[in-house]
Amino acid sequence: MKRREFIKAAGLGVAGAAVAAPAIAQSAPEIKWRMASSFPKSLDTIYGAAEVFSKAIAEATDNKFQIQVFAAGEIVPGLQVADAVSNGTVEMGHTASYYYVGKDPTFALGTAVPFGLNSRMQTAWLQTGGGAEIMNEFYKKYNLIAFAAGNTGCQMGGWFRKEIKEPSDLSGLKMRIGGFAGRVLAKLGVVPQQVAGGDIYPSLEKGTIDAAEWVGPYDDEKLGFQKVAQYYYYPGWWEGGPALHNFVNISKWESLPPAYKSLIKTASSLANETMQARYDNLNPAALKRLVGGGVQLRPFSQAIMEASLKAANEVYAETSATNPDFKKAYESMAAYRSDQYLWWQVAEYAFDTFQIRSRTRG
Repeated sequence: MKRREFIKAAGLGVAGAAVAAPAIAQSAPEIKWRMASSFPKSLDTIYGAAEVFSKAIAEATDNKFQIQVFAAGEIVPGLQVADAVSNGTVEMGHTASYYYVGKDPTFALGTAVPFGLNSRMQTAWLQTGGGAEIMNEFYKKYNLIAFAAGNTGCQMGGWFRKEIKEPSDLSGLKMRIGGFAGRVLAKLGVVPQQVAGGDIYPSLEKGTIDAAEWVGPYDDEKLGFQKVAQYYYYPGWWEGGPALHNFVNISKWESLPPAYKSLIKTASSLANETMQARYDNLNPAALKRLVGGGVQLRPFSQAIMEASLKAANEVYAETSATNPDFKKAYESMAAYRSDQYLWWQVAEYAFDTFQIRSRTRG
């Protein structure tokens, strides 16, 4: 190409870029949102997932799309995050769907239900098994759309002031327990208490509650439960794989350009992956420290597990009989669980069981 022709072509290129600039700017506008978390900043694993999400959004847009995270209580209390998103007080929230079962028990299925799915199954059901579509059809009634954005893995059964050996030992026990599990345990005589994470320790310390569950060793150690309760039970059968979600106000969601919608989905998946990786990394050492410090680690007895499963199935039948939204989501989850465990016992369970036995033999 001759020099004059090259300069002419280059000039046209620059002009073309100048014409295109407004379209590019329009597709990547500067937007600032607020995200309310249900968790305190001290819990770097569960609160931290929202920060992972926010950082990813900012980096991908060269800070044009900024989502500032606020800890529980900074804008609204932790258990009011869904309301704040629904009514537009904030554009987004990072929370556990099952905190809102008081509105409708169907909310529980977005996070976890007793004897439900483990974490990989929960992610699979939500992402590819039809779960997200079913839940978002339900969430739409509350002006919300949700994206899985965290999972703790199977949780612990919680902290108790006294040993729990038989189902009768649960009668009259005041226990902090979130979500749908409280309704199940109530059938066994437990008096469920809805207490936000930051208020659990003082409630245990003062004797306002007799037992409490939160997440697992790493978070529980940070919150200091080992100082006010001696017995640490497992497993948390009500939370085999609890999913956290990013709730987005539907009107705000619909106002976003397609590229930003795609980023929210992608960054939510990153938060989902990162949270569980952090818990899996941090829980083993924390459990060692707790037991080394004198905590009494105990499994729930077979009798308690069987009684709890029976109570859970009764609650599912009762709720499904009067709530079509719950029935639809529960039946989808239960069918998925059945197929998943058919596969799980063939390879995953066999592999893990052998590995565990080999470890104990040295």
